[in-house]
Amino acid sequence: MMKLCGWEPSGANVRTAAPRLMLAVVDTNHLSALERDAHLPLRFEERRHAAGYEVFTTIITVQEITKGWLALLNRKTAPSQLVLHYQRFQRSYEALRDWDILPFDQEAVAKMAALSPHRLRTGTMDLKIAAICLAHDADFQDIPGLRVENWLD
Repeated sequence: MMKLCGWEPSGANVRTAAPRLMLAVVDTNHLSALERDAHLPLRFEERRHAAGYEVFTTIITVQEITKGWLALLNRKTAPSQLVLHYQRFQRSYEALRDWDILPFDQEAVAKMAALSPHRLRTGTMDLKIAAICLAHDADFQDIPGLRVENWLD
């Protein structure tokens, strides 16, 4: 499932913003879908604009996307296919440069540690993204105190 977590900043957690500015964190599945389907970015932008959100992603998403590309690039592949993979990897990398990226910092580590006793059925990477969201007063699916929206459907 694709996740989008949103919040109203309680201060200048992410960037100096006007009061009531809505912020959203786009996870790996959501961001990958935006890259793959040419129709989704327009729909996503329309919904983002209508909701008044500023959007972000996390360093965890950057890690997951990079790891996926490296796994693909390290497979034995015909040189002609490898060229295509590198072209797509470069487009992905260039697209990531346009995003504001939230860090996995000490506050996120503390939030992740606080989630640990809940024994959530959530993967480690999603838990890290959720911790980043919580560190910025955000919301995330399947985590206590977090909510989710899917702007791609």
